[in-house]
Amino acid sequence: MTELFEDDDSYTGPPLDEGLVRRAEEELGLRLPLSYVEVLRLRNGGVPRRRCCPTEFSTTWAPDHFEISAILGIGGPWGIIDHPPGASTSYSVTDWEYPEIGFVVCDTPSAGHDTVMLDYSACGPDGEPAVAYVDEDRVPRRVADSFAAFLTRLTDCRRFD
Repeated sequence: MTELFEDDDSYTGPPLDEGLVRRAEEELGLRLPLSYVEVLRLRNGGVPRRRCCPTEFSTTWAPDHFEISAILGIGGPWGIIDHPPGASTSYSVTDWEYPEIGFVVCDTPSAGHDTVMLDYSACGPDGEPAVAYVDEDRVPRRVADSFAAFLTRLTDCRRFD
């Protein structure tokens, strides 16, 4: 799993501890998926080596995939909590009018026009969320049944050149 991330520390937050996990869950009112927390224990967010996710639907950006820039960690300037004004994922949900299905888990190259969210709409706040891609139309489209499954779907973007 350590090969998941690039070797730089862009988008990386402080070392993860139980206090940060508990605080994030309290602030969000959601249980974080174990697979997400396990990844963040290795590295608290960052730029993945494989950044494209194939889709069976067209996106605004491509006919068969979307790209992510980063997996967001907990805390720090790019985290799902403790972010500076204007960088908060809850700010993005409100300001960008994303559906209220969970929280933004990945940054994308479009700088907010599309996003990737953990989707709790089918499982409730204590369940295992799916991963949804949200395009400019703001309709969530399921791309994986879990965060762990989403990670296995990520592929090298050169595949789409």
